[in-house]
Amino acid sequence: MADNAIAQTRDLPLERVFASPDLNGPQPRAARLSPDGKYLTLLRNRPDEKERFDLWAMDTTTGEWRMLVDSKKVGSGAELSEAEKMQRERARIGGSKGIVAYDWSPDGKTILVPLEGELYLASLDGTVRKLPAGAGPKLNAAVSPAGRFASYVQDQNLIVMDLSTGAPKRITDDGKGTVHWGEAEFVAQEEMDRFSGYWWSPGDRYVAVERFDEARVGIVTRAAIGAERTDIFQQRYPKAGTPNALVELYVMDAAGQGRVKVDLGTDTDIYLARVDWSQDGKTLYVQRQNRAQTVLDLLAVDPATGKSSVVFTEKAAAKSWINLSKALTPLADGSLIWWSERDGHGHLYRFKAGKWTQLTKGDWEVTPDVAGVDEATGRVFFLANKDDVLERHVYAVDYRKPGAVTRLTEAGWWNSATMDASARRMIVSRSNPDQPAQVYLADASGKRLAWVNENAVTAADHPYNPYLASHRTRSFGTVKAEDGTILHWEMITPKLEPGKRYPVFFQHYGGPHSQTVSRAWGGSLQQYLVDRGYIWFQLDNRGSANRGVKFESAIWQAMGSVEVADQLAGANYLKTLDFVDPKGIVTYGWSYGGYMTLKMLEAAPGVFAAGVAGAPVTKWDLYDTHYTERYMGDPTKVPEAYKASGTIADAAKIADPLLIVHGMADDNVVLENTTAMAATLQQGAVPFEMMLYPGHTHRVGGPGVSQHLWNTILTFLARNGGAK
Repeated sequence: MADNAIAQTRDLPLERVFASPDLNGPQPRAARLSPDGKYLTLLRNRPDEKERFDLWAMDTTTGEWRMLVDSKKVGSGAELSEAEKMQRERARIGGSKGIVAYDWSPDGKTILVPLEGELYLASLDGTVRKLPAGAGPKLNAAVSPAGRFASYVQDQNLIVMDLSTGAPKRITDDGKGTVHWGEAEFVAQEEMDRFSGYWWSPGDRYVAVERFDEARVGIVTRAAIGAERTDIFQQRYPKAGTPNALVELYVMDAAGQGRVKVDLGTDTDIYLARVDWSQDGKTLYVQRQNRAQTVLDLLAVDPATGKSSVVFTEKAAAKSWINLSKALTPLADGSLIWWSERDGHGHLYRFKAGKWTQLTKGDWEVTPDVAGVDEATGRVFFLANKDDVLERHVYAVDYRKPGAVTRLTEAGWWNSATMDASARRMIVSRSNPDQPAQVYLADASGKRLAWVNENAVTAADHPYNPYLASHRTRSFGTVKAEDGTILHWEMITPKLEPGKRYPVFFQHYGGPHSQTVSRAWGGSLQQYLVDRGYIWFQLDNRGSANRGVKFESAIWQAMGSVEVADQLAGANYLKTLDFVDPKGIVTYGWSYGGYMTLKMLEAAPGVFAAGVAGAPVTKWDLYDTHYTERYMGDPTKVPEAYKASGTIADAAKIADPLLIVHGMADDNVVLENTTAMAATLQQGAVPFEMMLYPGHTHRVGGPGVSQHLWNTILTFLARNGGAK
């Protein structure tokens, strides 16, 4: 289509939603300040290939940008190993190409860049040098804190390279078969937001290294069914109620000498949740979580001997669990910044000399992380929803004399932020319902110093600008759950004509650890659906995140209960609106949302015109230990809870049109979930439709495939009460 024709286009075509350049505009990742603060680096996707990322740097003094590493010129084109592919899937960057990670050297002069099985050192003058690492896939590459070493995992062992000589040395030697060194085990990556299995001490004196053995973990025969071939993987997958990997932690020097085993206690059926070092490198802090995830101990470890002692213990409220955080921040004076839900809400605390000081308090939530700590001024910076549950802002509080909390970002936005080591400057990313993500550099007061990615959708050259004429803004509201709890919803409508009723595309997720209703940019697909004639609608039910312990714990040992009731309350509310077609409400969800589609159709036949279940969990005893047992408990102890939460027993109750979609190489929600449901529906003579995607994992998408997926979904819905 010619440019002038595009400029006159009112509605979004589906093929443009998924094409390059990205309609959201540039979407940089991993923005960081150099150790000396002179440069800001990030991964920027290409205008002509939005899935491919290159490394760029901005001079923070002049604002000048330059590409440091061109992934197409430097890359070897080698295929990723299965371990690398799965690690990307678990980091939710599956499908990304080019550079996906990098690490600054402490002197701020070079950057370590892993790319397609090789390691490169990039200089700020644009030169790129390949390191003499052994051939083959490499995981978790990093530069040590003092800059003497580069380290990475290869062939299931930790390799340390002396950067002065370029000589790599394997410092662990028995990694093979079911034994891995320096990696994070499956559940740590998938459910605990921990992707590394080794941690350097300040000064490079020690490195703490995880060793795990999967021998006792059950095997799932996963068929990665592709278009022209099928690869069979004997994947160690710890289903709920079955053994986890045996995890151990060791401390050694950079040569692998002086190795000591860390005392993690007599119970080996635990989770190694987090590992951190004190600023002086004399104490290793380890967060140990029990199998039931109701107790979290902070251990202080002597790195010379491996001996440990309990610093303090967190215990879950009755009928709840412990949510992990990344907020632990050891300070120079020996005190600790800590995040806890002990008062019913996520807040920050300071632990010093055995005493607790609560830094934030109230009926609002601090995200389980810390953006930065300025020890010179005594301020800790964090993200929270203090002013509006639908917004997220950067705040600061004095941790020495806690008092007023200061908001540092502009109202009306959903923000995230990272800071430099001294917490003097921050990189803020923000969006709202009418503006895709913007990134800017700010000082510690929140004052914007420079745009990193202004990405103004009103600019004539923005990819989304030609479609602004049909852009519809979002509205927000609330309904009440059966127990009176306030539930938030969001809606986008077409331009409403008097007397006309519209079908509804009712999207849902519904699972824990997620908030879907917010004042953030929602993407062009929502706008496409509205252009097509749908009202787009979404609601956050009890059990979802950022509303406190009581709100989230409503699903304890009862998945598929209150979430379903709350989503049905949303559907019933929609049917009271005079512009809604009550027979045209279709529902869609992916993953936990796919599970919810099945549960909703089973619970309330006739409420929805049709439902789409993407990659659904159908039996919770097929899903992994750390996620499932956190909410549902041990299936060998509460089998009745698992039976009630599953979808198989009530499959025959589905009376409305159903489409099931699944990737045939999914290692997260394994395909067995869908085949078990399909077999049950077939045996019960229940009609349904199904679309399977060869070679695709939990993420089904990419060039061509995304368009096919959504054409399939929308064609199915159009036949069954949705928009034509």
